[in-house]
Amino acid sequence: MERVFTLMRILLAYITIVLLWATTPLAIKWSGEGPGFLFGVTARMCIGTVCILIAMLLARQPLLLHRKALFTYLAVALQIYGAMLPVYWAAQFIPSGWLSVVSGLTPLMTALLSAIFLKGQRLTIGKLIAYSLGIAGLYVMFGSALQLGDHAVLGIIGVLASTLFHSISAVWIKRINTPIPALSTVAGGLLIALPAYLFTWGLVDGHLPTTLTQTTLASIIYLGVIATTLGFIFYYYLLANLAATRVALITLITPLLSLLLGDMINHETLDLKTLLGAVLIISALIIHEFFERLPSFKSKSKYKERR
Repeated sequence: MERVFTLMRILLAYITIVLLWATTPLAIKWSGEGPGFLFGVTARMCIGTVCILIAMLLARQPLLLHRKALFTYLAVALQIYGAMLPVYWAAQFIPSGWLSVVSGLTPLMTALLSAIFLKGQRLTIGKLIAYSLGIAGLYVMFGSALQLGDHAVLGIIGVLASTLFHSISAVWIKRINTPIPALSTVAGGLLIALPAYLFTWGLVDGHLPTTLTQTTLASIIYLGVIATTLGFIFYYYLLANLAATRVALITLITPLLSLLLGDMINHETLDLKTLLGAVLIISALIIHEFFERLPSFKSKSKYKERR
């Protein structure tokens, strides 16, 4: 019975993360319109940190401070600051749906880093095919970006940098491999990342906006209260209970959802090149996940092992 409840909690967390990650790109784009992307992301992290600390107080959960916990918080901070900041910067230059499509390469990058740094992980023909399709999809996306201008290309590069930091963070956490409650994990990461955000905002901008539109304000609150608090808690809960590559496969579902939301709600251009790039990247993820489960591939693997 306990196993059933655990599976149900994992499934609920997975579905929630899919919905949050599908809506987050559009909220990120809206939150930076007017006050600037640095204010948008810093305000989000301030709100998120307060919400997480309140949740810890209500749950009476202490912040763990042993050596492995501190290294875990540092790895989490790399994701919160190193991966989040480039995405907010990139959102100025490309449609919101593209943020999710290019971030769809996360499982491939995570698998490649896992093969290098985690024991028991290896590169197979299925993964190599997936990498090739992912690169082809990225090439098509760059072609679409060139039509929008040089800034769009910079936007894609920014999302790629975010994807790299996100993957490094996930693999680093799995390599540390210490059980820490999700609340404590997020709180520790935010307490390290927030001063970095405040310093960056103060150094580059440092001016509070005089006015905020309702859309911008609602987006910042949504990202701070919902996407950061619930999103990070559920993400690190999944990361603690599933393989890093399986958690990253959430991006298999979210790209098309984000593209459709951007097209329907924000009237973003959805051309054939963008769709082709998205299909190639999603196909890469499908092959990456399911190729090695094919009966013919399993039979060949067993035959090689016997030899």
